[in-house]
Amino acid sequence: MTSPLENLCGPGQPLRKEAPDAKELTGLQRSAAESRFDLAYNAAHALCLAALRRSGYRAANRYIVFQVLPHTLGVGPVVWRVLARCHELRNRGEYEGDLYIDERLVTDLVNACKIVATTLHKLPPLT
Repeated sequence: MTSPLENLCGPGQPLRKEAPDAKELTGLQRSAAESRFDLAYNAAHALCLAALRRSGYRAANRYIVFQVLPHTLGVGPVVWRVLARCHELRNRGEYEGDLYIDERLVTDLVNACKIVATTLHKLPPLT
C-alpha cells in the first residue's frame, strides 16, 4: 500500500522523492526560530512604543522603549531584561549578520510580549 505522500509523486505531480538532509533540516528549523523571533520582537517593540506614546513621549532610539517599561507600564525587570536582551540579539543579527536564536529565548520573548500587551490593554482608554 502506498502512502498519501507517495501518491503525490510522479510526472506532473507536486512532490518528488528525495533523501532527507540533516543540514537542510537544521537550517529550516533555525529559519523558523528566527522568523518567530522577528515577529515577536517587532510586536513587543510596537507595544512598548505604544506605551511610551500613551505616556506622552517619543523615543529617539529603539532601545529606550524597553528601558522605560517600569515607568510606562509598571512592569518589572523580568520583562524588560528579556526585551533588552532580544534587542541586543536583533542588532547583532541586523548589523553583524550574527543571529543565533534558541527556542527558550523565543518562548521568553513571546511571554514578555504577552505581559506587555496585557498590561497595556488593561489601562483605561485615553480621552
